[in-house]
Amino acid sequence: MVASLPCQAQQAMDNDAIMKLAKSGLSEDLIVQTINASPGHYNTGTDALIALKTAGITDKEIGAMLSKNANPSGAAPATAAVTSASAIPPGVTDVGVYYQDKTGQWNDVLSEVVNYKTGGVLKGIATGGIVKGDLNGNIAGKESRLKLESPVNVIIYVMEGQSPTEYQLLRLRPNSDNREFRSKTGGVVHQSTGASRDLIDFEAKKIAPRVYQVTLPPTIGKGEYGFLPPGTMNSQSSAASSGKIYTFSLVE
Repeated sequence: MVASLPCQAQQAMDNDAIMKLAKSGLSEDLIVQTINASPGHYNTGTDALIALKTAGITDKEIGAMLSKNANPSGAAPATAAVTSASAIPPGVTDVGVYYQDKTGQWNDVLSEVVNYKTGGVLKGIATGGIVKGDLNGNIAGKESRLKLESPVNVIIYVMEGQSPTEYQLLRLRPNSDNREFRSKTGGVVHQSTGASRDLIDFEAKKIAPRVYQVTLPPTIGKGEYGFLPPGTMNSQSSAASSGKIYTFSLVE
């Protein structure tokens, strides 16, 4: 039995294995430790990421999978690790969006599911006519559970190979039981279309590898907002799909 352990430890992990571990009830920390300690290669395409989130895999676990793909051996120069760790504020642990509370602590901006349709499918809802090719998103509930007061400090921790400019800061338009927005398929916004209607410009300053401090416009005003990460849609040709968006309410 002792001789079988090394063979078992060398079994390569994949997406299905991680979903089985999560389904078995293992904790997030234990799953992340298993990903870091075991050989494996993971499918991190758009459809695969959506399938993982649907199965309950957390952003921290997905971040560990991405890191394993980027560095299969798990070895990294000690100096680089120290530099990265010292530059990232405590509480900012993995890919995602974070806000700073009144005590100075950094906390997760929780994501919500966004359903969207393209090609004018939502024409006739409260927003009126939709420009063909626009991305029309809908989020359940008329407001975010996260209430923040201005000014707000935000950090975006991006995936390997991503830029903060690929995130879109969007103004969400509340209805009686949902919030909606108009963006552009593929995360590319053209001023000549209606896709720029809900887009808000923001500045991002790099403070560590893949970690960016975001400055919200001082005139943003109270209302419902969300950071839409890149690659959350199934495909540009899909008539309907879903993904995630990091939402918050500015109360003043």
